[in-house]
Amino acid sequence: MKEVKFKPPSGASRLAITMAIGASMLASTAYAQDAAKSSGEEKLQLEEIIVTARKRSENILKTPVSVTAVTAEEVEQRGITSVQNLSEQTPGFNINNNSSGRGDRSFQQLILRGFTPATTDSTPVATFIDGVPVSSPTAVMSVSSPERIELLRGPQSAYFGRNTFAGALNVVNKEPGNDFGGSVTAMAGTHKARRVQAELEGPIVEDKLSFRIAGDYNAKDGTYKNAANRSQTLGDQSSRNANLLLVATPTENLTIKAFGIISHDKDGPAALGLISARAVTDSTGRVVVPAQQNCTLGGFNPFMCGTVPSLPATTPSGNYNVDSFVRNALAVTTNRLIDPDDSVNNYGLVRDYRHAHLVVDYEIPDTNFTISSLTGINHEEWGSLSDIGNYDSSGIANPAYTATNGLRSYFSSAYLVENISKDISQELRTSYDDGEALRFVAGLSYLGANGKRTVDTLDNMILNKQVTPSGKTESKTYGGFFGVTYDITDKLTASVEGRYQIDKLYAYISPLADAVVTDSTFVPAGTYKAGSKLAEQTYKNFLPRVIAQYQWTDEVMTYASVARGVNPASLNSGVTTYTGQAATIAKTLGIDLFVKPEKVTTYEIGLKGTAVDNRLRYAFAAYYSQWRDQLNQVIQTFVTPTGGFGSVFGTINSGNSDMKGLEFDGSFRLTNMITLTASGALNDSKIKDYNAPLVTFLVGTTDFSGNELPSTSKYSAAAGVMFNGEFDQWEDASWFARVDYNYKSGVWSDVANVVKTAESHIVNTRAGVTVGAVSVDVYANNLFDSRRYTTVNNNILFTPAPSFTYSTLNVGLREGRTLGVQAKYKF
Repeated sequence: MKEVKFKPPSGASRLAITMAIGASMLASTAYAQDAAKSSGEEKLQLEEIIVTARKRSENILKTPVSVTAVTAEEVEQRGITSVQNLSEQTPGFNINNNSSGRGDRSFQQLILRGFTPATTDSTPVATFIDGVPVSSPTAVMSVSSPERIELLRGPQSAYFGRNTFAGALNVVNKEPGNDFGGSVTAMAGTHKARRVQAELEGPIVEDKLSFRIAGDYNAKDGTYKNAANRSQTLGDQSSRNANLLLVATPTENLTIKAFGIISHDKDGPAALGLISARAVTDSTGRVVVPAQQNCTLGGFNPFMCGTVPSLPATTPSGNYNVDSFVRNALAVTTNRLIDPDDSVNNYGLVRDYRHAHLVVDYEIPDTNFTISSLTGINHEEWGSLSDIGNYDSSGIANPAYTATNGLRSYFSSAYLVENISKDISQELRTSYDDGEALRFVAGLSYLGANGKRTVDTLDNMILNKQVTPSGKTESKTYGGFFGVTYDITDKLTASVEGRYQIDKLYAYISPLADAVVTDSTFVPAGTYKAGSKLAEQTYKNFLPRVIAQYQWTDEVMTYASVARGVNPASLNSGVTTYTGQAATIAKTLGIDLFVKPEKVTTYEIGLKGTAVDNRLRYAFAAYYSQWRDQLNQVIQTFVTPTGGFGSVFGTINSGNSDMKGLEFDGSFRLTNMITLTASGALNDSKIKDYNAPLVTFLVGTTDFSGNELPSTSKYSAAAGVMFNGEFDQWEDASWFARVDYNYKSGVWSDVANVVKTAESHIVNTRAGVTVGAVSVDVYANNLFDSRRYTTVNNNILFTPAPSFTYSTLNVGLREGRTLGVQAKYKF
């Protein structure tokens, strides 16, 4: 087949959409200003938004950081119930949960400004509740009725520390009041969508101690049928959580907040599509995976180029029957991280998560000093069972099957992954603010985390009567930070901030069993006791940020900043188990026990302000970032001498990229009944050099310079119109209706930029009526039932004699149109 080379499509039309939104908003401003003057319309002002982007409360328009803030009212009116919902409605923000043939909620990579993490375990965007780290993105949306959600763009290392390489996501709790009250909410929709939520708040000791307690159950069936079993839907999800907030103010100077979450997620098999360049037939000659190649790469590799093809009728599908083989494998107890009774018992995911934190603020009387302490703990454990082949292989014989070994008679690629992670954090800081020219904060922080994970096939578990053990990883991060802000003049302000951070990484032998290392490629050969420390490494970094801001008028502010961030180093504890062929391949791929940190330097300028008597609020930002020593996860599967197959994987420092972009966010109160919102982002990445061995083997080149990073949208935009008013016929009665449009350009599957998803256009609508204590809303999410893919990822084609070259694409499938009704009663 003739080799075809594709040029990435032009993004001019996407940029035009984003810029047009901003232009139309400015045009409507002029119109409304003239109309207000001529009609004598009463002044209508947007509500002030306060954020804590710099560890203190500031007006968002006075904060020299690119921040998106979603208020409690917007969370409810836009139906935001997950991080996925939030990212779909936020330009410049993507989520990727598609890797290695899995597409479930076991991991969710948060991508801001195009900073795509290449490993499933590292994220350049850390998550927080009330400024306290949480270990799972799912947890931040378990907060009932938050005051707001803050999305901070750019390196936030100076104040927020570890894993805030590209930004931070912080959810702020709403403090309970002095009156008893609460609400009960019930929702039902298509695809068996259902939700029940209840919350209660009030005083325990008036003016001294108050509480809020809440519980939430949220579930839905998937949009897609399993092509191998039409009675089964794919993408089913359910979550339930409970959270408690206590706020104590024993004196006017002392505030204590204690907060805790318990959550449980249970999902079915993920909705993940398979598109292959090679065909697979079963023993009857039936085509179970059709070939959809349209190009040849590297002279001999068939693949898909251009736009990702449509789904064939054979997908999504998978071998998800829970038969005796699956039950026997999951009954294995040796070396299991999670008790089988508490882990997954079906294809899908089971996760349990617990979080607690304590925040104490003490204002020292007559000094303008405040001392704050933030203490947090997290415990997360999950099990995930998936067939990473993602097609119906029930008609293909399993070459390892015998009548006595207990394996399935047909071929499958079922993997069990179990994970336990724990961390504890402590921050102690002091701040000073007398309302005059000088303000500062200084503090110390600590974050200790450890994790254990096992990965094994069900075949191996049956044959070996155990799970292959893996080592424990541990990290300790120590930090000292400061921030000084000084008003040089009434208009000019300078801020100097920084953090000195020490990261210590430790690799341990699995606590489940002794380990015998026979290959000294990575560590000395010998017998290591269960749980013993294998190696350690220390990294030290200073992470500064300097900001200059100028207040042109009371309504308009500009700023310029330069910041440095670091993503903590990584380690590959699994390399200690590699021997012979596996060790050689791992070394060739550049995998080693420790991986040094990746770094970024970001230059940013911004403009924020209000106009038209505070009816218009706007923010513009432009940035340029230099991303160095990027982390990349590499995987290589190979045929063993016995005819089976094995795999090695690990993280390496892969290369360098330059990032640049533009961001816009605005709101306009057109009339007392109409509010317009618009936002957009251009996030452009350019690879300088990059090491991706499997992609190189696919396309035949090592030069990816000038290409864009995968899994992120270069162009994105959102626009909305909100109508609201009151009913003259009824007392204490109001209504609202809103329409939201969200656009994202397609994402590349890999750094070669050979194939990408089509752009998406999503429209959501919601309308509601409130009469007294009762509210009723109706909604339509994805109104026009778009089925554009959400993610795309390269993978190999798993067969009894697998091809270990990338020849398939796994695509994330968008949830279809969902219609529903929600009723809420407040008391």
